[in-house]
Amino acid sequence: MNLHELRPAYGATKKEKRIGRGEASGKGGTSTKGNKGGQSRAGYQRKNAHEGGQMPIQRRLPKRGFNNINRVEYKVFNLGQVETLIEKYELKEFSLENLYINGLVSRTDLVKILGNGEIKTKVNFRVNAVSDKAKAAIEAAGGAVELVK
Repeated sequence: MNLHELRPAYGATKKEKRIGRGEASGKGGTSTKGNKGGQSRAGYQRKNAHEGGQMPIQRRLPKRGFNNINRVEYKVFNLGQVETLIEKYELKEFSLENLYINGLVSRTDLVKILGNGEIKTKVNFRVNAVSDKAKAAIEAAGGAVELVK
């Protein structure tokens, strides 16, 4: 067998459907698009959520709940996590800049420290919010807390 003898497997290729090439082709006239209506015309674009006149799903489903536009979302770190992060990344100060540099938070994230776990390392914190329990534990370990706006 040579390269010039290669052929596709039987049934693997089909002739292209040539529409709009006269009545004798069987695909002439309306070019397989049917009679009248938007879909038969040039420039037709189907709208993404259109369901053919049926009541759309976003109108069938009930609205529930309430979204508070003033909600403040924090990236939360517990004291147990903080201890492991300080060891892993060798942090001298637990600040927003250090967390961002090490890829733990994004530039716009707000950071809050919670009091679950223990902290033994003396380290200073520069974060957006701290719980009372966490603040007491940090100060007991010899660290300081500075709140950043």
